[in-house]
Amino acid sequence: MSNPRIYQNTEFSVGQTYALNDDTFGHTVRVLRLKESDGITVFNGLMSDGNYGEFQGELVNVSKKNAEVLINHFKTIDVESPLNIHLAQGISRGDRMDFTLQKSVELGVNTITPIFTERCGVKLNNERLAKKHEQWQKIVISACEQSGRCTVPIVNTPISLQEWLAQSTNALKINLHPKAKHSIMNLPVSDTSQQQVKVRLLIGPEGGLSDDEIKQANDANCIDVLLGPRVLRTETAALTAITALQCRFGDLT
Repeated sequence: MSNPRIYQNTEFSVGQTYALNDDTFGHTVRVLRLKESDGITVFNGLMSDGNYGEFQGELVNVSKKNAEVLINHFKTIDVESPLNIHLAQGISRGDRMDFTLQKSVELGVNTITPIFTERCGVKLNNERLAKKHEQWQKIVISACEQSGRCTVPIVNTPISLQEWLAQSTNALKINLHPKAKHSIMNLPVSDTSQQQVKVRLLIGPEGGLSDDEIKQANDANCIDVLLGPRVLRTETAALTAITALQCRFGDLT
């Protein structure tokens, strides 16, 4: 069995033993059928000695209901992009939203805010919205486990487009538009080679943003950009835009 990589929100220290929480225990012992002395890699999204990284350990005190991990070593890992992306994603139906969140994290997104728009076809009461929000954060964590990231992007509580546009920030604001004059690769921006670039990327739901919402985005200083001549689904548009941004400002070469 290969050494699984698991997230757990615990402040780990080398040489110490920690109980696995229910989610980690279920994934490692029940699903993967790991046993005593099997290796496991854990990370917590926190800094250790000023660095992000992961902890190498082994399972101890394994029973049918509980297990612990003995931390043997800390390894510094830096796979974060110099580009900081805050994705505002119009909430989409079914698996599309889950897919978008998963792949955007693999591509390096730092923050995700699900947004309600005029053409958002998803209606959720408070209880269902809370469950969906929890599910989205778990998808993000799983994507970090798979992709080797040691920092965990935050999925913010869903808000309206108007609320998101009203947030104060000095980031480059981008909105996709089929009649835009600029592509991401030729955006007229100042030299950013000496600093981390921050981008707020707005992606509409199925059906896109309404004309009024596009005007609201423009009034909030969002720059319209074009991704090409073809019509893209919302999940395709998000991932294409993130990839282009990473090529222009980040670490995709």
